[in-house]
Amino acid sequence: MSEYERSRTIAAPPEVVFDRAGDLDNLDEWLPHDLHVQPGDLPAVTVHDDAGGHDAAGQDFRALLRTERDQLRMEWGTRDDGSYAGWLQVAGIGDAESEVTIHLSFFDETHAPPGDAVDRALGDSLERLAGQVDRRGG
Repeated sequence: MSEYERSRTIAAPPEVVFDRAGDLDNLDEWLPHDLHVQPGDLPAVTVHDDAGGHDAAGQDFRALLRTERDQLRMEWGTRDDGSYAGWLQVAGIGDAESEVTIHLSFFDETHAPPGDAVDRALGDSLERLAGQVDRRGG
């Protein structure tokens, strides 16, 4: 099993940050660029991975996505094989600052991406999320 975790401080109240992170219509704006979430009958979603699969069309994965606003937490993972799971947690640091933590677990080492790529994707995603919050006046 491989696990990765990254945190970032964002200058906005935790509810504002969580609302932006959990906005299903805008997940593609902060997720890694090759992942696209297509909401279904929640918590069921389909995740399209542009880089996945054996051809240029990528690959679709059946997944689950749950948001718990009262806990400022999102959880997700593969639906069929349990090979991947993750969560995002927002915590307040004061009146106008938050810490966002993303944690990923790959339970099947043969399908886990290289660690440096995961770490880079986590950092990039947190940076894009911070930018989205800034643009919305967080």
